[in-house]
Amino acid sequence: MAKVDVERLGGLAGFGAPGSRLRSRGCIDPSQLPSEDRGALDALFDRRGRPQAHVPDGFRYRITRLVAGRTETVEVSEHEVPARVRDCVQDELD
Repeated sequence: MAKVDVERLGGLAGFGAPGSRLRSRGCIDPSQLPSEDRGALDALFDRRGRPQAHVPDGFRYRITRLVAGRTETVEVSEHEVPARVRDCVQDELD
């Protein structure tokens, strides 16, 4: 797996909502993460990103990776994402 794309969605301002010009995105190389964070990331995909609980006005993260020529995407609550993965996200105007 060469890279993982990460997008932060939601929150009070509705980041990433249709029509929103503000995007919060990032990219991270999983090989640069400690093994515990790589394991936590893999676990999100293993359970297909079923969120633990929705937090009103909380952030969600859409995480996408390419494995064996196939794109996999999950959407999870902020508290489920390892801090080093969350930290790769930068706010930008579209």
